[in-house]
Amino acid sequence: MKRKPLFNLQEMYMKKILFLFFAFLGMTAVQVQQSSGDYFEGLSRKIGFSQMIPPHGLEITYDKTVHIIPPSPVKYVDLGSTNLIAGKADGAENVIRVKATRKHFREETNMSVITEDGNFYTFNVKYADEPLLLNVEMCDFIHDGETVNRPNNAMEIYLTELDNESPRLVRLIMKSVHERDKRRIRHIGCKRFGVQFLLKGLYSHNDLLYFHTEVKNSSNVPFDMDFVTFKIVDKKVVKRTAIQEQVIYPLRAYNYITRVDGKDSECTVFALPKFTIPDDKKLVVEMYEKQGGRHQIFELGNEGLVRVETINELKVR
Repeated sequence: MKRKPLFNLQEMYMKKILFLFFAFLGMTAVQVQQSSGDYFEGLSRKIGFSQMIPPHGLEITYDKTVHIIPPSPVKYVDLGSTNLIAGKADGAENVIRVKATRKHFREETNMSVITEDGNFYTFNVKYADEPLLLNVEMCDFIHDGETVNRPNNAMEIYLTELDNESPRLVRLIMKSVHERDKRRIRHIGCKRFGVQFLLKGLYSHNDLLYFHTEVKNSSNVPFDMDFVTFKIVDKKVVKRTAIQEQVIYPLRAYNYITRVDGKDSECTVFALPKFTIPDDKKLVVEMYEKQGGRHQIFELGNEGLVRVETINELKVR
């Protein structure tokens, strides 16, 4: 029997050793690639219940409409499945109507709502032949979670129309200015036909301006307000030339009045985007009476705008 040379046996053994070595490396690589089920192999922090916004349970049906009434206009609605249909009620900005698109669906779904005041609401939705609640008002659900150490709804949704300012902070500022009711400005306003339209204060915070106005009705005839306009116009208008106007639309209004009874007064705080007034222009604020002629108007120049008071958010209550 012819024996194999010794160097052939050594070569064969080396090949087996190399094969086993590379097979081991391959198994190790496969094990490394396999996930343990945790994000970043268990190195990420899990979201706790203290960060969770508990959803509200909502029952809907096919033959009846469920209405949800948040405290401010609705900006965004998202539906979890095609089993739901929702939309704003005609003529109302803070009423959402919800129905099922098919009968007796079994899968639970969800719905999310964002309102103008920065609140975020979430609902777990299921089908019911006879929903227990057909009209739901969300006012009682608003709190910041201090009593239960857990948020019931988020109140810090930032909106682009407010220059990414917190709607909750904007509302607190307007409310604080209104409740303090201090007259910082005493020389800007007008009085016509027994009605006074005054600018009581002018404040700023970040990229927003706050106009504190007051309407005094010393007559016996109620004053029904139609609308208020803010616009920048030229100081001097040459005849036969086009008048250039820049209209500034208020972003928010606190205690927006529509009627001032006789011998009564009301205050309103308007939040406007930050702006400046060139030397050759002026800000004109006009208030029109509905079906009447007692229109009010006052003007503000750049010298008055630069004296705006800065609001310290630490003093806002």
